[in-house]
Amino acid sequence: MADPQPDIKIFNQTDHSLPFDEAVYTKLAESISEKEQSSFSFIEVVYVDEDEIVRINQKHLEHDYVTDIITFRYDESSGNEDIEGTLFCCAPRIVEQAEELGESTEREFLRIFIHGLLHLIGYEDKTNSAKQEMTDKEDTYLSLAESL
Repeated sequence: MADPQPDIKIFNQTDHSLPFDEAVYTKLAESISEKEQSSFSFIEVVYVDEDEIVRINQKHLEHDYVTDIITFRYDESSGNEDIEGTLFCCAPRIVEQAEELGESTEREFLRIFIHGLLHLIGYEDKTNSAKQEMTDKEDTYLSLAESL
C-alpha cells in the first residue's frame, strides 16, 4: 500500500526559478506510488548547475558530461516500500532540453522528476526497449500530472 504522504524536500542551488512547489511534487509522487504499487518515504530533489552535475557524474558514475538527472536510492528495502533517495537535477540542462524538444519548461521539469521517481522504483533506461518503456510511463504520468 502506498504511503499517503511522502516527505519531499526541494533544494534549489541554482539561479533558475522552479516552476512548482513541493505540493505538486508530493501529489505526483503519491499518484505514481499508487499506480506502481510502491511507496516513497523520503525524496530529496536538489537542483544544481552544470558544474555540479558534472562533478557528481564524475565522482559517482565516472562519466564526464552534463546530464539532466542523477538518481541515488538510499533505503535498504528489498522491495518498493518506503523508498528513500535523492534526485540531483541540472536546472540549466532541463531548461535547455525543453527548448530543444519544443516543450514547456514546466512540462520538462515534471518529466525529469517523474524519470527520477521511476529510477527509484527500479526502472532502467540502458537499452532501447527499457528507454521506450520509461518514456511511455513518463508520458502517462505527465498526462496524469496535468489533471492534478
